[in-house]
Amino acid sequence: MVVVVSHAQPWSAFLTLRQAPLTSSSSFRIRPCFSSRRRLTPRLPTQRVVSLNSRCSINTDVLTDIATDQEVQDDVAPADCGCTIPVLHLKSDILDTEALNLLAKGTFVDTLLTALPVLSEEEQNIIAATPAHPAGLYALYASCLAGNMVEQLWNFASPAAIALIHSSLLPVALMGFFAKLAVIGGGPLVGKLMDQFPRVPAYNYLSIVQTAAQLVSVGMIIHGHTLHPTSASSLLFHPWFIVLVLAGAVERLSGLALGVAVERDWVVLLAGTNRPVALAQANAVLSRIDLLCEIVGAALFGILLSKYEPVVCLKIAAALMTGALPIVVSLTWLTNKLSSGVLDRAVETCFSCSSLSSLKSENIVGVGLEAIKHGWFEYVRQPVLPASIAYVLLYFNVVLAPGGLMTAFLTQQGLNPSIIGAFSGLCAFIGVAATFVSAKMVKHFGILKAGAAGLVFQASLLTTAVAVYWSGSLSQQTPIFFFLALIVLSRLGQMSYDVIGQQILQTGIPASKANLIGTTEVSVASLAESIMLGVAIIVNDVSHFGFLATLSLVSVVGAACLYCRWLENPTDTQRTLFSFSPHL
Repeated sequence: MVVVVSHAQPWSAFLTLRQAPLTSSSSFRIRPCFSSRRRLTPRLPTQRVVSLNSRCSINTDVLTDIATDQEVQDDVAPADCGCTIPVLHLKSDILDTEALNLLAKGTFVDTLLTALPVLSEEEQNIIAATPAHPAGLYALYASCLAGNMVEQLWNFASPAAIALIHSSLLPVALMGFFAKLAVIGGGPLVGKLMDQFPRVPAYNYLSIVQTAAQLVSVGMIIHGHTLHPTSASSLLFHPWFIVLVLAGAVERLSGLALGVAVERDWVVLLAGTNRPVALAQANAVLSRIDLLCEIVGAALFGILLSKYEPVVCLKIAAALMTGALPIVVSLTWLTNKLSSGVLDRAVETCFSCSSLSSLKSENIVGVGLEAIKHGWFEYVRQPVLPASIAYVLLYFNVVLAPGGLMTAFLTQQGLNPSIIGAFSGLCAFIGVAATFVSAKMVKHFGILKAGAAGLVFQASLLTTAVAVYWSGSLSQQTPIFFFLALIVLSRLGQMSYDVIGQQILQTGIPASKANLIGTTEVSVASLAESIMLGVAIIVNDVSHFGFLATLSLVSVVGAACLYCRWLENPTDTQRTLFSFSPHL
């Protein structure tokens, strides 16, 4: 390639490309005549060109291979500093008519830019709906199906089997309290460790820990069924029950970390952060898997419990847990393999030997407190904090939703148990339907506006439901059915925001802090739920249900107002993060 610069006219400096016969070399090699570590001083003596031999081959996606070979022979004298500097004499008499014609018709760069392909809007939509690693995503679905089935089975089997030991609700309530306490205190610590360990080994390790905790719990409950304690207070101080509480806390904490890793980190890498439709569809599929596993797991153990003794049912559950573990580990490895090893790295920094030694030498309480402090610090600094707070506020709604408090209220109203069961089942199926609706909402409205639509829809229906309650006509059959129907339909908005809000957090939270912020958020949500349950314990009479329902409604309306206010005044960071959303 010859570089020609003319000093005769200021406009005549340009590049001339002369095509030579193609060579076999496809690399670009430059041999400097001076050391790269030497500093060039501005005081250079007069140099003479000795030799310059450069060979250049250009290979791009648009151009054909061009090989040029130009040799210029002159003499060069070494500089006083001991280094040799090539000097290229640029001549102005090489300009020819062909180059001038090229300049007159337009430069080669202009021709190249006009030849670049531009994707149409339809093609861009197709890319936005196509996952980055579809095969790995399907393997992740299968892994979640196997793991969630066993987890949801145990979530139903554990309280049911404990309740059969003693009729009091105190053992189950105490286990639930300590499980939430473990999530609140240990969530940020586990999230920090997940951000520092490589993804696949950390996930498999936690899967093993969770299964081991479940098997220990099965053994303790089976042992409890052989004792038949006379009172609930005497049951609480048995060693086996203390071990059961600790194992339950470990199992819940492990399950939390596994869920956060998949929902906040893995699915983003496999679907693609800048592919909003594909990410929305992946989140919807994961929610469907979780809801279906919840329905199937409860139904399966309920059928087993109706046909066999509790101890036999627990042994069957233990066999299912043991058999599902190698399947989950294998599918996790397959997910990474099919996604070209995209999960093969530590998220933040490699967990070095010094970090391991610090965990051994330092007080674990101090490490935990520092992790909680760091988790809260990162949580309040996240760019999508209002969306996260709106998500947490929804956890205050423990009354206007299917659960123990609603079941107790409907029972006190004299409603048929089959109707109460149908109410819970309809809420679950509405949740499954919401996973289909959320993906279409993201496609038509964009991520942020779709989240606002879900929150406003839920708040509107629950406001109507509370108004029906305060009308005082729930003693009649038609108003109470209308009241329940409004709550069932409101689940469509809540579950839609659950999926969409999760995608907002996936997009806005950096990958290096996804697990830390995610586990901290779940800890805050557990704290909110615990506070509301504490209020329900204080005002435990059914006559105060309206007060609890109003508190739940205030939290939902507050979440909708906070989110819409955030959406109304988008920041530059928000516009940058969601620049791919067509309706921002």
